[in-house]
Amino acid sequence: MRSGTPRRSSGTPRRKRRSPRLTPVLALATACALTLLTGLASAAPADPPGAVAAAAWDTDRAAEAYTANPAAATASGNEAGTPGPGAAFDGNASSRWSSQFADDAWIRVDLGATLRVDRVVLDWEAAYGKKYVLEVSRNGTDWTPFYTETAGTGGSVTAHTYPQEVTGRYVRMRGVERATPWGYSLHAFKVYGGEPAPASTTRSNLALNHPARSNRYQHAGNSPAFVTDGGWPADLKADQTRWSSDWNANRWISVDLGARSTIDTVDLYWEAAYAVDYELQVSDDNQTWRTVHKPSTAEVAARRADVKSPADAVGRHDSVKLSQPATGRYVRMLGKERRSFYNPAPSTAQFGYSLYEFQVWGTGGSASAAYPALPGEQSGTYKTKFFDDFTTEGLDRSKWRVVRTGQEMGSVNGESQAYVDSTNNVRAENGNLVLQAKYCDNCTTAGGGTYDFTSGRIDTNTKFDFTYGKVSARMKLPVGDGFWPAFWMLGSDVDDPNVSWPASGETDIMENIGYADWTSSALHGPGYSADGNIGARQTYPNGGTADQWHTYAVEWTPTVMRFYVDDRVVQETTRNKLESTRGEWVFDHNQYVILNLALGGAYPAGWNKVTQPYWGLPQSSVDKIAAGGVKAEIDWVRAEQKG
Repeated sequence: MRSGTPRRSSGTPRRKRRSPRLTPVLALATACALTLLTGLASAAPADPPGAVAAAAWDTDRAAEAYTANPAAATASGNEAGTPGPGAAFDGNASSRWSSQFADDAWIRVDLGATLRVDRVVLDWEAAYGKKYVLEVSRNGTDWTPFYTETAGTGGSVTAHTYPQEVTGRYVRMRGVERATPWGYSLHAFKVYGGEPAPASTTRSNLALNHPARSNRYQHAGNSPAFVTDGGWPADLKADQTRWSSDWNANRWISVDLGARSTIDTVDLYWEAAYAVDYELQVSDDNQTWRTVHKPSTAEVAARRADVKSPADAVGRHDSVKLSQPATGRYVRMLGKERRSFYNPAPSTAQFGYSLYEFQVWGTGGSASAAYPALPGEQSGTYKTKFFDDFTTEGLDRSKWRVVRTGQEMGSVNGESQAYVDSTNNVRAENGNLVLQAKYCDNCTTAGGGTYDFTSGRIDTNTKFDFTYGKVSARMKLPVGDGFWPAFWMLGSDVDDPNVSWPASGETDIMENIGYADWTSSALHGPGYSADGNIGARQTYPNGGTADQWHTYAVEWTPTVMRFYVDDRVVQETTRNKLESTRGEWVFDHNQYVILNLALGGAYPAGWNKVTQPYWGLPQSSVDKIAAGGVKAEIDWVRAEQKG
């Protein structure tokens, strides 16, 4: 139940997807997926007439500027007896710049020209920055931050700039707080990017280093920005400088030329995961699109028939000369059908689209094309928009939907319970919501399966779906291996087949898997789902335990997610850092609240290693359930919004 290639996040609990409905998933091992996405061979086709050689997309522009002019590197100061700031730009991994011993030390580079910066790489020595800011400037005086680190751990840090507008001549690392008593020490400060294509009255690639956007991408290292950086591997097979969509046919990628242009040719340099069928479209306003090219029926049939194993598959270069010139400011590739691969033969599988370079040839354009500004913080004070203290005689179904296995959802995560609509499992009692687990050997049939356990799950889907706010609940949890109560949110579009999980987003406000002393929180989205979620584990202070009353909350804004336990911040994840280092921020649309009590499954099993009698659920916990004492209690749930 995973999409893409999950990555382990330090300090993040192991878990798998939990979605309202099961989605068929291809039976492909992660290793095979990696082979597919990174090891596909191809011969490099000839460039179209008028094409120029690929730009040096992988050139470190900071090192290039320093080589041309050593005075390009400046800093606030240096540790006595150490080299100057040039040591961070000299391409020598063993040399280093070390600042004076001050938190506010800085280092900057003059790139010598105005570039669209795609990413910055910092290679720290042991004396690294705990808190620092990366900034860009056009004049060396007025600075705009594009990456803010508040909990640095050193090592090598790659800060991607997509989807921000980061254009300038100067780039600076401004220290805020050192991690050690020493200064800031950098082995390397690398800057990658290129000059945006200017307006042209002669035929040229108008898309070069221009803003590119898509409706989905796999992770930060495969963002749309890579398709206009002027680079592609000579053999069209390496895992570098490419956009990769998630595994859905209805995906697009577009380029902003900056001004209305006349276009005669579009070149698409595909990795092996190319589109079998697609449309090329143009637009004047980025909203209304006109189709200017489709592959012929014969071309689509030939592409569809080219099914190979990942080891044998090759990429392709589509050089599309339009039947007549088209005009527009925006150009888009709209995917219609993905290529199939043997998985293994005769079985086949489809993945996302993978595109190295998107070139648009013609006249016009403008270097002023820019990514749109990202949303800022909201104004106003919080006001309660949803509240339930469960004091009514029964569950208030005008606020809550009772979720049933086989109806509103399928079985997920290898859990052992069936969710049912019964007061044995879901009820309001003594001013609390009670979610209780029950045991009955082979007694419950749901969704085509037979279960030994029943339990409760409710949500606000279609009752209260909302964007941004502060959501909290006061809860008392059961303690015992494999008991898995959760308070969380899912994107309201999770059941849309054009979205699904994790593109819908998931916000885990509180999860507990039966341990008395800790709970966890997490975010899931493209590039940071399942085992690779962005999460944290908190331990109750002063001997507190999960089976006592505690308040769990998240503050969700356009720029940050802050998680709390008893008003204590336990996790803070900013949109800026998430998109710079992991993937797309998908928390800009409606979510709904969920409360449930699961039994066993992937997350508990990853910690307690239990396999019998149930996965993640030992006999001692089964006995507790059978005795009737396993329940999660909720005193109240509140959602507040600004405005």
